[in-house]
Amino acid sequence: MTYNNKSCVDACMSCAAVCSYCADECIGMEDMERCIKSCLACVEICTSCMKVAAADSEYALLFCQLCAEICESCAVECEKHDHEHCRACAEACRCCAEECRSMSGTSSNKKVV
Repeated sequence: MTYNNKSCVDACMSCAAVCSYCADECIGMEDMERCIKSCLACVEICTSCMKVAAADSEYALLFCQLCAEICESCAVECEKHDHEHCRACAEACRCCAEECRSMSGTSSNKKVV
């Protein structure tokens, strides 16, 4: 892993953990299905992104672009809810998205094609 990838790997690892916790906390709560699904998707992409970035894969930048997009989407969903775990999740997702965009060289308004 290069030094440049370390902050992205760390952000992805942290985001995956916080999203997993958020999804677990939302289980059984009314009207939280979309939040749970969003968090679980985020866990999957963050875990995958972390692995390819740590391995210096040639696909790391593509994974980072997709990860940033999914993290932003999860943050938007979690911000709709007034739970501490949802606020923490949104914050972790925004941080991860920023790190992934930084590593991939994309801005927040670019979409993966």
